[in-house]
Amino acid sequence: MAQPGQSAAAALASSLESVLRSRGSANRVFEILELLQADEEDVVLCAIRTCSRLFGALLERGELFVGQLPGEEISLPDNYSAEDKYKIWMRHRYNSCVNCLVELMGHESFQVKELSLATLMKFVELEGKYPLVKAEWKGSFSFPRELLKLVVENLIPCEEDSSLLISRFQEYLEYDDIRYFVMKAVAENIGQVMQKTKEVPLPVYQQNVFSLISSISMPSKENEVVNFMVKQANQEEWKVSKLKEHKRAFERMWLGFLKHKLPTGLYKKVLVILHDSILPHLNEPTLMIDFLTVAYDIGGAISLLALNGLFVLIHQHNLEYPDFYKKLYSLLDPSIYHVKYRARFFHLADLFLSSSHLPAYLVAAFIKRLSRLALTAPPQALLMVIPFICNLFRRHPACKVLVHRPGGPEALSEDPYIMDEEEPSESRALESSLWELQTLQSHYHPDVAQAAAVVNQSLSELEDDISELLELSAYELFDRELKKKATSMPLEFEQVRGLFGKKDDLFAEHFALE
Repeated sequence: MAQPGQSAAAALASSLESVLRSRGSANRVFEILELLQADEEDVVLCAIRTCSRLFGALLERGELFVGQLPGEEISLPDNYSAEDKYKIWMRHRYNSCVNCLVELMGHESFQVKELSLATLMKFVELEGKYPLVKAEWKGSFSFPRELLKLVVENLIPCEEDSSLLISRFQEYLEYDDIRYFVMKAVAENIGQVMQKTKEVPLPVYQQNVFSLISSISMPSKENEVVNFMVKQANQEEWKVSKLKEHKRAFERMWLGFLKHKLPTGLYKKVLVILHDSILPHLNEPTLMIDFLTVAYDIGGAISLLALNGLFVLIHQHNLEYPDFYKKLYSLLDPSIYHVKYRARFFHLADLFLSSSHLPAYLVAAFIKRLSRLALTAPPQALLMVIPFICNLFRRHPACKVLVHRPGGPEALSEDPYIMDEEEPSESRALESSLWELQTLQSHYHPDVAQAAAVVNQSLSELEDDISELLELSAYELFDRELKKKATSMPLEFEQVRGLFGKKDDLFAEHFALE
């Protein structure tokens, strides 16, 4: 006895053969379209494959109406031939199929979603080769933008996470024309969706958009724009073959996405890829200043990552941002030694303070605040920050007065450094002394005490490599101590031999002889 799926497959094969063989059997296309809405997953999959073969063949054979499609409910004038009427009718069936496939991109089964997406993209390719829109003039360029726009809209729904389907779509983004029109469609869709919600964040939708646009890999040279799904005559004259047009679409898409308030977690994801994957491909990277300023005000790791973006704009794009180091200084609080992003913070701080042209008062303020906060830091953080501070001394010898002040800390009746001052230039750090590191030389952990004692000596010119220390954890520090080989420590100058010394030895020998 045949299974339901097998009988449906046989019926679909029969319908497909009939429709393709004879126009008199055209009505059997409804049998195929109906099964796109079946309850059984395998039947739906079979129906999608059948639609792919049917309408793929009709597109190749030119049996779909080309041009402005008349409404189906409108009676056609007599000047339409029987041939035209058939093509108009079949074009409406094709549109019904496309609408069903678009709906199936939201099906509960991922296999159905995936096959629907692949079939729609096959239609995009075929519509590009056999356009359903009349050319506006001889030699004009055509691309099935509306069909691709439908695909994009359903890749980024508002209610359901579609990251898995988007990852399947990434292979199509390797085509330069697909990528270009996807960027245009996303920018348009963001404007429409966010306008309806009146700027209220839509976490699922915005995450879907980010999943899609962050997977776009942009070409960096003009001669890299050569891979097109839809081939055109005079391809080199098509604006889609111009890198500047891709950059313009890329910039408009990202700025459109980032001008709306994002869920907090998404700010971090954007900022992590900003300097590598976004800024290099913008025509005007400084347009990101508004987004970065808003991100900085959020606080924590997001503020630090925002400063990373600003740093790139300052050094690579000549952005004037006089408050940069003041903002970085304000991020120094007790949490920096405890948070999970500590390694990234100090990696970026090391980058920001790498220039030897920074004024001494500014670097001294950073050294002093880091040292003051170090008094309550855990050992694993101290083993990282002390070499960090030593590197700052190497880059800025003028700051060594903090260590080698005549008279030392004892010469100061009180510390002139103002910890709560937000402006580094007003903190009076250069007038102070680094008594904090002297205090750490008496730390309970011997490695910390030894590290802090380095400032008493003349520092070498070669900077310490802190990269391995950035990720040092308390567990690793504890494990390191356990692996240390114990050395025997002499407790007496002469080893004790028995309770009564030599007499005990004679007593033992006497019993041994017996």
